[in-house]
Amino acid sequence: MDLRNIHPEAKIGKNVTIEPFATIEKDVVIGDNTWIGPNACIMNGARIGKNCQIHPGAVVSGTPQDLKFEGEESTLEIGDNTIVREFCTLNRGTKANGTTKIGSNCLLMAYVHIAHDCEIGDHCVLANNATLAGHIIVGNWVTIGGKVAIHQFVKIGDHVMIGGGSLVRKDIPPYVKAAREPLSYVGVNSIGLKRRGFSADQIHRMQDIYRLLFVHGKNYNSALEVIREEVETSDEKERILHFLEQSERGVLKGFTARK
Repeated sequence: MDLRNIHPEAKIGKNVTIEPFATIEKDVVIGDNTWIGPNACIMNGARIGKNCQIHPGAVVSGTPQDLKFEGEESTLEIGDNTIVREFCTLNRGTKANGTTKIGSNCLLMAYVHIAHDCEIGDHCVLANNATLAGHIIVGNWVTIGGKVAIHQFVKIGDHVMIGGGSLVRKDIPPYVKAAREPLSYVGVNSIGLKRRGFSADQIHRMQDIYRLLFVHGKNYNSALEVIREEVETSDEKERILHFLEQSERGVLKGFTARK
């Protein structure tokens, strides 16, 4: 007796393991060598890559929790080698973007929620109970601590680390650590950057830029002008400036100690 509920039209790759009591709906694609744990629910619109793990109780490509959603066709895409742990809820897109995207080589720990139309880059780690509202963009190599809650439409740059329990209401530029309440810049993510092959000179350039932006007490626009005109040209400078100039919600602030 087969205890699995697998729609005959689902597209399932080679060497895929589907454990008892899992549900696979009709409009689903699962890549080779992926493991689907017991009681996982893979719903219409799911596009799961190769070598993934979907652990028990996870709901992949659930209907968006958006009152504007009208039942339109949409998808949730997961890249290769991504692990989705127990009881994660990953919602598919709406007509706004059409899809929710989660990159390759990511780890989503237990009870992570990713809402409709989010885009998560590669090599990201979202710790237990991290919660992302709709339309959030997360770069590559981002670490989001446990019980972090992120406001809709926020953008997070590459190589960011967010401390556990944080409330994220503003954009976070690349390469930084963010923590405290209200959420503040607490330094460059130097340990993570070293692990990923960034040189000491590159990290020092980032620190110089962010001291001007967050530490020296200049107003935001004045700091940007100084960074543009006085900091030597580098890939890091251009990426940081591009992010800051594209921010729509505004960026987090530097930390000010309470008196």
